[in-house]
Amino acid sequence: MDTEPSSAGDAIPRNCQVIEVRVAELRHLFNAIDPSPFRERDLDPRAEAFILDWSREIPADAPLALLVHLERAAGQPDEAVVLREAIHEFFGERAAGTRRRLRDLFRRGRISLAIGLTFLASSIGIGDGLAVYVPDNRWTEIVRESLLIGGWVAMWRPLEIFLYDWWPIRAEARLGDRLSAMPVRIV
Repeated sequence: MDTEPSSAGDAIPRNCQVIEVRVAELRHLFNAIDPSPFRERDLDPRAEAFILDWSREIPADAPLALLVHLERAAGQPDEAVVLREAIHEFFGERAAGTRRRLRDLFRRGRISLAIGLTFLASSIGIGDGLAVYVPDNRWTEIVRESLLIGGWVAMWRPLEIFLYDWWPIRAEARLGDRLSAMPVRIV
């Protein structure tokens, strides 16, 4: 891949899984309505989705590389450097934002856990107290079991957060890290 005379940018190691994108001009990779300078501009949503979808199909331990096929020759001599910095910046920011979401999720999980444990302990305490003051009553047992079930239902969300919800967010952050460090080459 490095032998093409009209190519510029990072060398792509042979062991990399290459994500290939074809555009007429580099500006088509970026969001046209974003007023930021080129290096800080967001990727076009379709280009971002394409790169993300392709990268999700690649094994998580495989190194990635981005190969951009231009229909016209690169105009500026530093276009490949600018593109690499823009791609790395975009996906680095995306990974940082995903980590913030993960921290927020864990914070919500801790708050939900405190509320759930308090509610569960209160439900058990009220149920036990009711059993002491109104012993051997079928309705007391129904209320006691209902309180116990309600207490465990209150634990549902914190357990869901700490057992399941954080895995995909962490995987998304890792993917952002991989994409923010991949070599970028223009052909």
